[in-house]
Amino acid sequence: MLDINFIRENQALVEKSAREKGYQVNIPELLKLDDQRKATLQEVEALRRKRNEIASQMKGGKPSAELIAQGKAVKEELAQKEPNLAEIEQQLSDSIKQIPNIIFDDVPLGGEECSVEISSWGGKKATGVDHLDYATSRGWLDFERGAKVAGAKFYYLKDGLALLENALLQFGLKKVTEHGFHYMTVPDMVSGKILEGCGFNPRSSEQSDEYYIEGEDLAMIATAEMPLTGYHMDEIIDEKDLPLCYAGYSACFRKEAGTYGKYTRGLFRVHQFNKLEMYAFCLPEQSKDIHEQIREIEEEIWQEIGIPYRVINIAAGDLGAPAAKKYDIEYWSPVNQKYQELTSCSNCTDFQARSLNIRVRRENGEIEVLHTLNGTAISLARTMVAVIENYAEPNGKLKVPAVLQPYLGGATEL
Repeated sequence: MLDINFIRENQALVEKSAREKGYQVNIPELLKLDDQRKATLQEVEALRRKRNEIASQMKGGKPSAELIAQGKAVKEELAQKEPNLAEIEQQLSDSIKQIPNIIFDDVPLGGEECSVEISSWGGKKATGVDHLDYATSRGWLDFERGAKVAGAKFYYLKDGLALLENALLQFGLKKVTEHGFHYMTVPDMVSGKILEGCGFNPRSSEQSDEYYIEGEDLAMIATAEMPLTGYHMDEIIDEKDLPLCYAGYSACFRKEAGTYGKYTRGLFRVHQFNKLEMYAFCLPEQSKDIHEQIREIEEEIWQEIGIPYRVINIAAGDLGAPAAKKYDIEYWSPVNQKYQELTSCSNCTDFQARSLNIRVRRENGEIEVLHTLNGTAISLARTMVAVIENYAEPNGKLKVPAVLQPYLGGATEL
């Protein structure tokens, strides 16, 4: 979330950035609420001081009736004021959390169609094999039994495709650890506080993408970004220890609400998939460079696998709340003859860290909020789609990209 003092001092900027992201915010009303909080807080603090003074006067002897009456009056007034203060503070906190992060100056303005291609790599194949038909015909993918067990858009991977998924994960792990990311597994559930702190606040309840556990303050994670963000919650990290870079592997669970009109065939958009996620905690002055480094790692992965792609600077209207800037990497689909989303990486600046109270202690002793970034190393379901579309051979076999062969016993095809 944004700092209330920043909002007060930069009202026009905050309103403009929110508007560009497609959010409706009422900053004057929010600031009015903050003024109300300050006034009520002053009243409460004055009453608390008065209560303490009276309590001090009552020590060491029998208090007078007048002093007892004063103490009772202060106690009764506090009993009214303190809940009122708590309610105002909660309203203010809820209101601030509805305000999205400030976009960077080089973010394109407009909706999804206004995103800008900044680079591309690889040749575009003219034809390809449909991954769903191909994998199903080879007995590698079973949506029918997945639906029988868990519902639509759940599936089983078998034999060659399950082995390919493992090979992709092992290759991805090798790449990210070579770049200094510390590998970890993460919880598959997070509390509401973590979910909210990450900025995953749906614009309406119908658009919520998370599966919630009934009767529990828990949700299934939609990405390892969620538990990774919470890893250092309520901590102060020494400047010398930053940046801290992690790679979290997890299953991801998504209802995929609001996907009308989007490509959903087969594995491309499902309710459960596995993903390797990069995450960084860093100094504010480091975050822009680290964002570019994460993008470069993602590009290395696709170049070494041999998947044609392009990099998109995502437009403000498609950024979501937490990100100040985001790159998408889209692979070339020879089946659909267009680029389709594969991975992304985002600079969330201090937005998530402030919500979860993650700070840095500078060498001079000063403490401030740090920055967080995230980027997908490999989203395994979509990567398998891209590999099949680009590597299926006329003889019905699947050519194995050279970098994956060591993880498949040296096999050159499946």
